[in-house]
Amino acid sequence: MPALSELLSDESANGQHLLVLADASGEVLWRVGSRAALRQADGLEFVEGADWSEAGVGPNAISEVVLSGRAAQIFSAEHLVRTHHDWACTASPIRDADSGAVIGVLNVSGPLNTVTADSMRMVKCGVQLAEELLRAARRELGRGSQLMTAGRSAAVLSVASSALTSVASLALLGDSPGAVGGDGRRVPLSLRRAEILALLDSRDRGWSADELAYAIHGETGLAATIRIEMHRIRHVLGEALESTPYRLGPTLRGSSDVGRVLRLVREGQVVAALAAHSAPLLVRSTAGAIEPLRAELTSAVGASVRASGDAELVRDRDGEQ
Repeated sequence: MPALSELLSDESANGQHLLVLADASGEVLWRVGSRAALRQADGLEFVEGADWSEAGVGPNAISEVVLSGRAAQIFSAEHLVRTHHDWACTASPIRDADSGAVIGVLNVSGPLNTVTADSMRMVKCGVQLAEELLRAARRELGRGSQLMTAGRSAAVLSVASSALTSVASLALLGDSPGAVGGDGRRVPLSLRRAEILALLDSRDRGWSADELAYAIHGETGLAATIRIEMHRIRHVLGEALESTPYRLGPTLRGSSDVGRVLRLVREGQVVAALAAHSAPLLVRSTAGAIEPLRAELTSAVGASVRASGDAELVRDRDGEQ
């Protein structure tokens, strides 16, 4: 991105266009531009984490590249969404050097007056630069770890140690939420991302970005903020997070510690349910939609204990509270 920014972006006070890098599915990864251009893009929800595939926002230059694998330029009313009609977008695919597969999309967007005869040529120059940098990085890695600097080695090892090859479950009870890998390793989750995952865990049919924004932030919530968080959550969950609507994939659905408690309650395994309910749901969360989920879970466990008629269990639970 630094190299592409130097070539194509304009972050000056008068800069009008936006440099955007998306992944192969059309999800926006990075944006660079002036404050004014970024504010305009915010109004269009053209933000990190947003889905700019055709399914996400209709025809646009990024979605055309995703569908066709070829460079595309979209003007004004060629965009489906009316609020995008004042903009023009030029995009081209970034390909893997070995397989030729599209691995990303480079896009330049801005008001109609920012498009010139050279726009497509400049974007393709940016793509050539990106592909050459990727090839150079691969060659450098191919020489072996002994050629890496100490700083780069530390960074690579840090990323490798924090990444999970697959996520087996979510730990949402208590005050230290995390994603747990199949090998038992645990990656911590920020409270905000844990709140989003708790909501996804609570509803199999999924949520829209607008619904999640309202559930967590109330009237001040923005779908764009949720999309940014979803992009970051996807770095942890990978394919276990589905989009349109947002929901947990089959491999992760019902696998949280919350799901385990509820499953034990339904099966009448009261002792096991009480033991599994080690702490309330996301203790530190004050989000409007989390508090009812926390209360419902606590109530379900309490009701199952009372229904068991086991006086000792009732005393144990009352003592914990």
